[in-house]
Amino acid sequence: MTHVTALDGFVPTPDRQREFRNVLGCFGTGVTVVTCMTDRGPMGITANSFSAVSLEPPLVLWCPAHSSHRFKAFASARHYAIQVLAQGQKDLGLAFAKDGFSFDHCAWEQNEWGVPVLTETLARFECEAHALHEAGDHAIAVGRVLRAHANEGPPLLFNQGTYGTFTPFD
Repeated sequence: MTHVTALDGFVPTPDRQREFRNVLGCFGTGVTVVTCMTDRGPMGITANSFSAVSLEPPLVLWCPAHSSHRFKAFASARHYAIQVLAQGQKDLGLAFAKDGFSFDHCAWEQNEWGVPVLTETLARFECEAHALHEAGDHAIAVGRVLRAHANEGPPLLFNQGTYGTFTPFD
């Protein structure tokens, strides 16, 4: 690895977006599929911009892009679910990245709030929309967690443009 000093680097201007994305990619993330119900039926979108916000009240966030043709559906959804993908679910994440109506690729059911929830993921946060904040070319969607669920197993991770898994130290 090359050593970089605090003085090295670049200004992330519009003409250097690819370079900026590459630097952002140095931060490994989990992979989620966010789902909601629309007039056209259940919709999903793959997102790696997920984070815990607060324990009291229980809040989480994710960041949909304004440029997504699915943005309006998620920005106006009163309820949605955030599913954390497990190792081995890369194809599921890729399916929802390409097509928001990819529910034929997975097991799902509708919860009591009418939200399509994926039944075989590592974790799930069933949320009520709490706040939507504008943030550049994305929005910050904050959800109040109404119910959470977790299964055993390793997560699917995304880092520097590739998918992988987590192996804990002994």
